[in-house]
Amino acid sequence: MPIYHSLGKIPHKRHTVFKNGKDRYFYEQLFGTIGFDGMSTLSYHVHRPTMVKELRKPKDLTPKIAIEKNMRSLRLHGFKTKPEKDHLAARKAILVNSDCAIVLAAPQAKSVDYFYKNADCDEMIFIHKGSGTLRTFLGNIDFKYGDYLMIPRGMIYTMEFKDSDNRLFIVESHRPMYTPKRYRNWFGQLLEHSPFCERDIRRPKKLETHDEKGSFVIKVKKQNMLHELVYASHPFDVVGWDGYNYPYAFSIHDFEPITGRVHLPPPIHQTFETDAFVVCSFCPRLYDYHPQAIPAPYNHSNIDSDEVLYYVDGDFMSRNDIGPGHISLHPAGIPHGPHPGAMERSIGKKETNELAVMVDTFKPLMVTEEALKLDDGKYWKSWVE
Repeated sequence: MPIYHSLGKIPHKRHTVFKNGKDRYFYEQLFGTIGFDGMSTLSYHVHRPTMVKELRKPKDLTPKIAIEKNMRSLRLHGFKTKPEKDHLAARKAILVNSDCAIVLAAPQAKSVDYFYKNADCDEMIFIHKGSGTLRTFLGNIDFKYGDYLMIPRGMIYTMEFKDSDNRLFIVESHRPMYTPKRYRNWFGQLLEHSPFCERDIRRPKKLETHDEKGSFVIKVKKQNMLHELVYASHPFDVVGWDGYNYPYAFSIHDFEPITGRVHLPPPIHQTFETDAFVVCSFCPRLYDYHPQAIPAPYNHSNIDSDEVLYYVDGDFMSRNDIGPGHISLHPAGIPHGPHPGAMERSIGKKETNELAVMVDTFKPLMVTEEALKLDDGKYWKSWVE
């Protein structure tokens, strides 16, 4: 999200001497993406951020694929995902391709004794259940039900939860995740017709600065391997930073739906984009107001993308027998649409209270063994009358 932000103390000019008043230098670090061409942040550290003192044995996180080439619509019962104490061990990849991984997690521990960095992917963490604090080396963000946490690749962070009942819907993206281009002007400002604006973006606030040496474990995910590195100083030792590359939060409840006289296509719900997939937010809204409008979506062919819909809450008017935590996959190559009776039920209705997150990928998704544990096995034939 291209908004300039700054926390703590920074020198007047970049790449110049910066001391703490006791003749002790602070160490500057450029935290950027896409080489030197993407968004970046300059941070200033009490200790060198490079002091690795131990390398431990890595763990292979490669998802086990059950269906590589899928042409079956699936309904997964996401709340059946087995809870785990550790918020990383809790992550279960269910649908994957070379661009992204869709992951479920039900972490129970309120905190962990390590820090985490995803060196390959931007992360979008949607909070379905739970609340707490995202702690990062660039500052902290409180989160709660309905929040998207947008975490750029390379961010060192940890998650702290207020209790043990937590449910997360996560997208790991090998491409940078941005707000939709059509909602931004050439300077990056969100335009008047955008369904949300900069006021809705929650940036890091409290900056932790730890002047500590010792042994600090950072688990780094790279190429589906989880590496354990032990650093000689606390990773949260930043005294100040400024720039454009940092984590932020956006609540799905702050998304303002776009409506029309007749049914509008899914791009009106778009919230984030990459060049490999899009993320949409389906929120409570007034229905179409043409006197003969059919509010339910029309049947449409998934020719170019796999559609994943994560159902959060409310009444899902286009589906029969769908509840919170369910996930539908409609693969590319075949049409899909409202369940029998859903179109007819929608006629004359004035509003919907559904809440859901959709991910449309431009490459087919492979189905993992973890996904099949959640599959009801019969969704694909639920359109037969």
